[in-house]
Amino acid sequence: MGKNIPYINREISWLSFNERVLQEAEDKRNPLLERIRFLGIFSNNRDEFYRIRVATIKRLLKLKDTAIEIYGEDPEILLKKLQNKDILLQQKFDKLYQDILEELKQNNIYIVNEIEVKKEYHNYLKLFFEKEVRPSLFPVIIDNDGPFPFLKDKYGYLYIKLLSYEKKDTRYALIEIPTKNLSRFVILPSDDEEKYIILLDDVIRFNLNDIFSVFGFSVVGSYKIKFTRDSELEVDNDFSESILEKISKGLKSREKGEPVRLVYDKEMPNDMLEFIVKKLGMSNIQDTLIPGGRYHNFKDFINFPTLGKNHLTFNNPDPIKILKLENLKTPIIDLVLKEDLFFHFPYHSYNYLIRILQEASIDPRVQSISITLYRLAESSKIANSLINAVKNGKKVTAVVELQARFDEENNIYWSEKLKEEGVEVIYGVRGLKIHSKLFLIEGKNGNDNFKIAHIGTGNFNEKTSKIYSDFSLITSHKGICKDVGTLFNFYKDNLKIGEYKHIFVSPFTMRQQLIKLIKKEMKNVRKGFKGQIILKVNNLVDKEMIKHLYKASREGVKIYLIVRSACSLVTELSGYSDNINAYSIVDKYLEHSRVFIFYNCGDEKIFISSADLMTRNLDYRSEVACPIYDEKIKKLIKDIINIQLSGNQKVRIIDREQTNKYKECKPGEPIIRVQDKTYEYLYNLSYKES
Repeated sequence: MGKNIPYINREISWLSFNERVLQEAEDKRNPLLERIRFLGIFSNNRDEFYRIRVATIKRLLKLKDTAIEIYGEDPEILLKKLQNKDILLQQKFDKLYQDILEELKQNNIYIVNEIEVKKEYHNYLKLFFEKEVRPSLFPVIIDNDGPFPFLKDKYGYLYIKLLSYEKKDTRYALIEIPTKNLSRFVILPSDDEEKYIILLDDVIRFNLNDIFSVFGFSVVGSYKIKFTRDSELEVDNDFSESILEKISKGLKSREKGEPVRLVYDKEMPNDMLEFIVKKLGMSNIQDTLIPGGRYHNFKDFINFPTLGKNHLTFNNPDPIKILKLENLKTPIIDLVLKEDLFFHFPYHSYNYLIRILQEASIDPRVQSISITLYRLAESSKIANSLINAVKNGKKVTAVVELQARFDEENNIYWSEKLKEEGVEVIYGVRGLKIHSKLFLIEGKNGNDNFKIAHIGTGNFNEKTSKIYSDFSLITSHKGICKDVGTLFNFYKDNLKIGEYKHIFVSPFTMRQQLIKLIKKEMKNVRKGFKGQIILKVNNLVDKEMIKHLYKASREGVKIYLIVRSACSLVTELSGYSDNINAYSIVDKYLEHSRVFIFYNCGDEKIFISSADLMTRNLDYRSEVACPIYDEKIKKLIKDIINIQLSGNQKVRIIDREQTNKYKECKPGEPIIRVQDKTYEYLYNLSYKES
């Protein structure tokens, strides 16, 4: 099999994933207010896509023919494909928003604009504007002959056409919508069941004439625009500066990144559009101009108010209590020294993980704690546990990844805070992003030394743990703990790569070990045995891994893929993927766990991992895949994966055309909504083991 294997472009596949998110906004099985929040998730995803992926492709334009050689595709043609696909999604989005508005009305929720708002609210809007909104507004009248005012990324603007009372000449103005200081949603006072909401954009529109009339202008029209800039951080190789200084400078430069996209109200008059496009120096060829609806920055709709209508939101049950931990009369460390613990968030309470670190921070037996930190919560109990450990005389080492995209500022804050409190902070490894999810607790129990390791698929973040589906293993297995200790030694001294007998570590061993396991399944099939591979990841785009999966399929190995986001492997392709089935699950929780299962002639090898099957994860990041040795936990993981494979609600079939067809419930089959069934399974298991 040559280098030119069948392959779906990563960006095209990613847009297909975001279309699945849009499907959730369309799906009437979801509560109405959750559907409008899915519109917000779709919008936020798309913004990040343009800031990073489209911005990267635009950079490749400068390389011309070299870009095609490196990237394998003409970036100019790809940009056009992405723009065309995105415009179609935008049209679907706009129609869907209008449909949801009608359904909101049926539930006595009315989103009104400045024209539709009842007269009884006019005085309220005037007073609210003067008291709450106007102090946060800084209108800019544009100089027709001068440069266009700087447009910030992530913000929405009202682009306004003005007419002079005296000179009768046309001017333009800009007003930034101040959503950083004010809620996007203004709930109008009401004593009955009917709820009225007006967007902050329209509160400003309602009062526009009051702003500009004192300067001799009347408002002809106002239209919403949103500007997206290149947000990829560039960290050069000048090692005379600290990594902290470089990231801090990069954050400042990100604010002034090159333009990537302009989204505008499609009702905007041509003269206004031509003026702004010319002033910004944009074009339809290399820049993405997206005609949209009246409103942009729908990411704010993620926080759409509940309005007391809880029946229109997900009624998620409380996290499952693990009774043996609830009834424990000793520190959890004592239990882990006897048996492995396994958590599946958000089904299990994240407080158990916090409790382990809190107990370790106090326990006199504990001597040191080492941890990797990639994305911390703003008010992090994890970080505060580490600080408390220092106060209790423990040696604490935190490997903080400053290049966690869009969390850099928060990580800089916590790294400085931890250092101030006496934590030894290590800023990763030069040229290698630390993405592993590890901690290692070391201590002395009487005359015996002990180690306890955590290996997980998700970040140490209490906030995201409520909506991200992740696995965490807590173990005292000597081999695993030794390997984790070796990896922390590498983080401290980058010359000490070390040997790893149990865990797979990127960029040193993971790629080779995974390929070795794939080849073993092929070998078993050739011997007449069953061969099977199950891979659950967020993204599958690495060409070498895809090539080996094609080879395994040709040999007769049955392969099942559960890929949430981008999948570049082409299914349903004779001679390549005859034995490959691929699915994607998008539901109320974000599927984030990574699992690798190899049949191994019945003695299954099961791994949980922080790594996706992407070149960056396998070659340019520090990642860990950990074997599961405990038979009960192996069965638990296998049962959960089987639930996902048998699911017939919220499961899409990844086909070669990227159509996102739902996997249907066959006649006589029980309805299996994967995430609900997983909760039920874990709930019952908790009581069985009590």
